[in-house]
Amino acid sequence: MRPSPPPTIGLIPGDSPVPGLALLEHRVAHPRAVVICVHGGLDRGGSFARLARRVEDVDLVAYDRRGYRGSRGLAPLTFTHHVQDLATIARRERSVGPVFLFGHSFGGLVALDTAARDPELVAEVIVYETPLPWILERVSSRPAPTDDPGHEAEVFFRRVVSDAAWERLSEPERESRRLDGPALLADLAVVRGPAPFDLATMSTPIVLIHGDGPLGEHYRALADKIAVLSPSIQTIEMSHAGHGAHLSRPAPLAALIGRLVDERCASA
Repeated sequence: MRPSPPPTIGLIPGDSPVPGLALLEHRVAHPRAVVICVHGGLDRGGSFARLARRVEDVDLVAYDRRGYRGSRGLAPLTFTHHVQDLATIARRERSVGPVFLFGHSFGGLVALDTAARDPELVAEVIVYETPLPWILERVSSRPAPTDDPGHEAEVFFRRVVSDAAWERLSEPERESRRLDGPALLADLAVVRGPAPFDLATMSTPIVLIHGDGPLGEHYRALADKIAVLSPSIQTIEMSHAGHGAHLSRPAPLAALIGRLVDERCASA
């Protein structure tokens, strides 16, 4: 029997099946399933710690995607390699129980493509405000990214989080974010390229979650288009939630993920 971590502990370092990939985990004594969290652009696996402290009866695994923080030494930074990393983790975790993928923002693309390539690998894919410009593009007046990864990392952080949050970072932490710039530019290139998968042909159960914050209108319109494209895909709107719900609204998000896990396990 594995001991349960104290409730105050979110994520602790774990053994990774991918050499060089920094993995974090929250283990419980009797997990009914495993939730693997995949972070978005310029984020890290540790950002799911608040979520991990609030999930019940499931193992939660997160990791720094290649090119980011603890996995910064891994290359190449191709989308295919991101998918292969996640599939390797998911195959190991299947020995624990049904595997659920939770992808935040760009991480949702990695989760969805993993399921598209191996439909039997995961029980369900849950994504939060994942960009799908191939279905509905967001209107933006932002200039195209430059070839300066450090600069683009700062610009991205200031836009997605806030100028004030960037100013509060220590200089070492700012530099750490800038060093994640090459991985960020690789992510942005995927979003600007051809669709990596066909959502309409996927057989794995999919749940798309979005908040009612600044991006709410866009994701409501996206949900309407997806309902026509693939009526089997479930969409859910979270109240009082912005793009970083795993940080600002971890309790209701954990409760929602727990409910989805319960429903899928009960129907299996």
